[in-house]
Amino acid sequence: MPTKYIAYLRTPLGQIKITADDNAVNSILFVFDDTEMEEENINSVLTQCKNELGEYFAGKRKKFDVPVYQEGTEFQQKVWTELIKIPYGKTVSYNDLAKALGNVKSIRAAGAANGKNQISIIVPCHRVIGSDGSLTGYAGGLWRKEWLLKHEAEYSGKEIQMEMF
Repeated sequence: MPTKYIAYLRTPLGQIKITADDNAVNSILFVFDDTEMEEENINSVLTQCKNELGEYFAGKRKKFDVPVYQEGTEFQQKVWTELIKIPYGKTVSYNDLAKALGNVKSIRAAGAANGKNQISIIVPCHRVIGSDGSLTGYAGGLWRKEWLLKHEAEYSGKEIQMEMF
């Protein structure tokens, strides 16, 4: 069984837990209970991830280079690939996401796959909003989603805007 590496990073949104294998980041999740924190076991992938996330929160990084991989169905993988294509400082609707996948009828499935994303921030599920512009669903809490979108708007030099990708 491959080694599981774990690191934590304190951010403006609270503590996050990052897991990786030898080759890629496997999850970035918000820690809701500090008592459940495990001992850190850091490798070069996690070091790179922590550095890039630090740059992101400082407003200096808009695109991530650290490799990522999470287990999922073929459809989930397609959704997560599309999420990575959403530009920094932009948002799209769930409908736009379904269209990008080639089937507007897949809107609910696309939304469900978006909700299964385990790599917060780097696989930017926070950039998907309701068709009416409302903030909908975010595992880290809507206040974190709003913070991330405002942060990106501030450092992209423009208002957050709905845009097809």
